[in-house]
Amino acid sequence: MSQRGVSTHGNSTNLADILERVLDKGIVVAGDINVNIAEIELLSIKIRLVICSVDKAKEMGINWWKNDPYLSAEAGNLELLQEQNQLLMKKIEALERRLDA
Repeated sequence: MSQRGVSTHGNSTNLADILERVLDKGIVVAGDINVNIAEIELLSIKIRLVICSVDKAKEMGINWWKNDPYLSAEAGNLELLQEQNQLLMKKIEALERRLDA
């Protein structure tokens, strides 16, 4: 039975170093997929993927999460939740009044 050893080089880079570099610098992956039959376009998909840290995204002017109401309280999600909560409280009070009557 032979054993294979894992050789390491002095300049090897581990996964954490690679991830740190990717998040610091960023990676952009772009591609288009087109499905045509007899010169008739049936499907067109445009893929744009950016992988980077939040700080790097902010530097590039990408901040869509700030305006998404499901991800940010700044985008009005908190106000929407408070409004819905008040409406539910009013409905509960109305139901309780009916039960008491």
